[in-house]
Amino acid sequence: MSKQPRKQRKALYNAPLHARRKIMSVTLSKDLKEDFNRKSLPIRTGDTVKILRGEFEGHEGKVESIDLRNYKITVEGASINKPDGNGVPFPIHPSKAMIVNADLKDDRRSRIIDREE
Repeated sequence: MSKQPRKQRKALYNAPLHARRKIMSVTLSKDLKEDFNRKSLPIRTGDTVKILRGEFEGHEGKVESIDLRNYKITVEGASINKPDGNGVPFPIHPSKAMIVNADLKDDRRSRIIDREE
């Protein structure tokens, strides 16, 4: 990997979708860090996150969707109102969020967490 910012930026923009999932890792809360023995996990729909920066700072909610193409997530309850009154989900960059409660219903994800310890 290069040190040059332009090459790092280019690698981000040209990354394939399967690599973008890993790039979209989100920090874990202190409790989860101790439980999983790692600092971050790739985000999934159903995870409960706390927003750390921006207009919705401190807001907690479940991840509704993940946009790998634009590196954005939408969180339940974090929406802005358009002038006509309709609510639109506000996209948030995953680096501005922290996983408070990981969704471990999927056995495959549990195995991945156990394997990487």
